[in-house]
Amino acid sequence: QLDPFYASIILFVGRAWDAITDPMVGFFISKTSWTRFGRLMPWIIFSTPFAVISYFLIWFVPDISRGQVMWYLVFYCIFQTLVTCFHVPYSALTMFISREQSERDSATAYRMTVEVLGTVLGTAIQGQIVGQVVIPCIESPLFIGKTNSSVAMEELNMTHDTGSLTDTRNAYMIAAGVIGGLYILCAVILSVGVREKRESSELQSDEPVSFFQGLKLVMNHGAYIKLIAGFLFTSLAFMLLEGNFALFCTYTLGFRNEFQNILLAIMLSATLTIPLWQWFLTRFGKKTAVYVGISSAIPFLIMVAVLDSNLIITYIVAVAAGISVAAAFLLPWSMLPDVIDDFKLQHPDSHGHEAIFFSFYVFFTKFTSGVSLGISTLSLDFAGYQTRGCSQPSEVNFTLKMLVSAVPVGLILLGLLLFKLYPIDEEKRRKNKKALQDLR
Repeated sequence: QLDPFYASIILFVGRAWDAITDPMVGFFISKTSWTRFGRLMPWIIFSTPFAVISYFLIWFVPDISRGQVMWYLVFYCIFQTLVTCFHVPYSALTMFISREQSERDSATAYRMTVEVLGTVLGTAIQGQIVGQVVIPCIESPLFIGKTNSSVAMEELNMTHDTGSLTDTRNAYMIAAGVIGGLYILCAVILSVGVREKRESSELQSDEPVSFFQGLKLVMNHGAYIKLIAGFLFTSLAFMLLEGNFALFCTYTLGFRNEFQNILLAIMLSATLTIPLWQWFLTRFGKKTAVYVGISSAIPFLIMVAVLDSNLIITYIVAVAAGISVAAAFLLPWSMLPDVIDDFKLQHPDSHGHEAIFFSFYVFFTKFTSGVSLGISTLSLDFAGYQTRGCSQPSEVNFTLKMLVSAVPVGLILLGLLLFKLYPIDEEKRRKNKKALQDLR
């Protein structure tokens, strides 16, 4: 029951706070001393219980008339910080379980397969638990005529019935509890099952480097900037598709009851095809895999917007989109260790910046999520979107088509053009591997 304006402020401040915490956490991790658990693992172990508590409190409705905005702002920012304390070292672990490029690529493929599978699981859990509470759509007075506007208002008031609201709040808290339990289970498996190899770890600098010195070194590395730029636009394309797909299925295509199954088709397709892309990149190279994998979504995105509503075609497009989503998930993360190897060769006397590389990568993932949310919200609001309406104006349907088709296609093409500038091809990668072995 919070005003949408305050909700958007909370999200904006949370993203801005992320911009500060991601690189800062990366820097502090790079200065962490070795312990019997390793250097990265203590961050994961100690952040987990507090992250789960703060996550649960985000979904809890406090019994206070004033101060709700501050409650959600504080716990949202705390949760974002604690997730950063988990996600940055978790991502950077790839560099510290092996020095071999092939082994790191394989580890990245396994990691991204399970991340996509986790997205499927999280979507299913949240969707099924919260979906048990039926909230009817609201007929707009514009569509049912002025004579029936009082009926529409009565229906609107009924949906805000106290009993229904209590059921909805309970459903969200149950879902938060289940997902929090999964968070703890996965953190335990990670901490028990993965060991950092001390000989692989070059995390702590031989000479102290200040935060801004490290940041300057990392951000001046051309290959990293070009990779991040391409990654930023392709990620934004898929985030826009993901963020508006539910509304597009519900209103533009008219498949209100099929959305969960269509989303499941996308995510299962992505999960099953990550191993295919892992094979493809080892056979044909990572840059070729980027062009083929991410561009393969374009004809299907155009098809779903141009053709009339058809459930079979929608499922075909969903499976095809999943194949591209797999490439977009795997390939940028698989290319990052190669950039770090290239950096080490160019700065052989400067160690310990791996966590900063990964922290900015994590930040840009979150940043694209925030930008896509802002673009979608403003565009739909401008088009006259009716919250929980049974139907929408034609302007909204046109806007949804743009947000899941034309805009993502344009962003994918721009991202692929930027990837063209990325300098590390397979020949360069082999030379760097040989040079690093000689250096060691």
